[in-house]
Amino acid sequence: MTSTAQRQELQAKIWKIANEVRGSVDGWDFKQFVLGTLFYRFISENFTDYLEGGDENINYAQLADELISPEIKHDAIKSKGYFIYPSQLFVNVAKTAHTNRNLNTDLKAIFDAIESSANGYESEPDIKGLFADFDTTSSRLGNTVEAKNARLAAVLKGVEALNFGNFEDHQIDLFGDAYEFLISNYAANAGKSGGEFFTPQHVSKLIAQLAMHRQTAVNKVYDPACGSGSLLLQAKKHFDHHIIEEGFYGQEVNHTTYNLARMNMFLHNVNYDKFHIALGDTLINPQFGDEKPFDAIVSNPPYSINWIGNDDPTLINDDRFAPAGVLAPKSRADFAFVLHALSYLSGKGRAAIVCFPGIFYRGGAEQKIRKYLVDNNFVETIISMAPNLFFGASIAVNILVLSKHKTDNTIQFIDASGEDFYKKATNNNVLTDEHIEKIMTIFDSKEAVAHIAQSVDKEQVAANDYNLSVSSYVAAKDHREQVDIAALNAEIAETVAKINQLRGEIDQIIKEMEI
Repeated sequence: MTSTAQRQELQAKIWKIANEVRGSVDGWDFKQFVLGTLFYRFISENFTDYLEGGDENINYAQLADELISPEIKHDAIKSKGYFIYPSQLFVNVAKTAHTNRNLNTDLKAIFDAIESSANGYESEPDIKGLFADFDTTSSRLGNTVEAKNARLAAVLKGVEALNFGNFEDHQIDLFGDAYEFLISNYAANAGKSGGEFFTPQHVSKLIAQLAMHRQTAVNKVYDPACGSGSLLLQAKKHFDHHIIEEGFYGQEVNHTTYNLARMNMFLHNVNYDKFHIALGDTLINPQFGDEKPFDAIVSNPPYSINWIGNDDPTLINDDRFAPAGVLAPKSRADFAFVLHALSYLSGKGRAAIVCFPGIFYRGGAEQKIRKYLVDNNFVETIISMAPNLFFGASIAVNILVLSKHKTDNTIQFIDASGEDFYKKATNNNVLTDEHIEKIMTIFDSKEAVAHIAQSVDKEQVAANDYNLSVSSYVAAKDHREQVDIAALNAEIAETVAKINQLRGEIDQIIKEMEI
């Protein structure tokens, strides 16, 4: 099945599930149940494949729980990070979903058991709370047990009907596509929060390629505001045939999204010992300081959020912010994320960060931070993107590429906001593979392209008050009709001569009439 056909089938079946529970569960809450069920099915099938080990004579789902020895359980948890008994598998629960009068409490017990199976093991922090947002006893599912069970059964049977075979064999990102589809359809209900922690796959792909450009191996990949993990996973896809030595690191402040990021890692077959996702505020309580530096950093931090800033006098001494000599404004934390990323970046790597355009031209503290970045030659490229690439945000964002290994003193500016760099879609604009390739070719060459790209000496940027707006250095194409002034003057002169001739002829006619 082609990726287009798989994606269409996925969307049709998710919409069918939505119709089953419409009117009872808010769309944004419904998203959690669908994604949670997708995850439950995946880890069940993945765990089954692991225990069967390709032996066609073993059917783990049909074994009795009592036949599973403590040694088998111990070894499985050490390897996979969790354990699922045969009776707890998705396939067995879905089979009797419509007739199980205890479905909601059975599911809760199964989810609790999966999480607690990791207690005391290295994987415990990676498994704990994974199903926290899949509340099978929630009143949002209905006011009676019967109503809850009916809707849970509808979701289970709907996800069971997704016949894509092995998850690893998909031509699409099943979890990401489902998430994207749900967000696009429920954006009106979700408001701004609908897309603030999700970077569309096509944008993630560009950011990952920018951060990892010309690196055949990286020590690890980091996202300080990882959301649902889409950027980290695009980095994994980009490096499928290369080396990421120590895995994926991310921090997320939103608890629900933190759970989604961990689920997403498992769904993409990233084992628990290869990902490290932390919960907390990156700016105030940063994790992974002992793990830095990172060879690749990718990030789409929240735009212009409030933070404590200079209300906490100790922050100016923080080794992330101290070198700039100033903190990002309290009402706009954008540059705090940028400086955090820079401090975690290795000497050979790159950071690619989605940024709100205003930080590149405003004065005050933001100008001082730009001065620090420019004077120390950390800014490699700034790319102005097309508008409406993100759910719930129509603005045209910029991508800032930071590097500590530049060999020249120029800053590259790329205007990728024109219609040659995106495709119009129903809800949002989209970057195709061709658009991404075009941007990456320009990024790699650093050559000037009329009305699209220009490399500027950092001294020129300094003379321009450290303004880093792309439009200040890349002249927009003049779409007005070009006029040949000399030809126009000649045409006017000819017209005037004809008018004068006509006037003379008219005067002659009038004189003859008066005689």
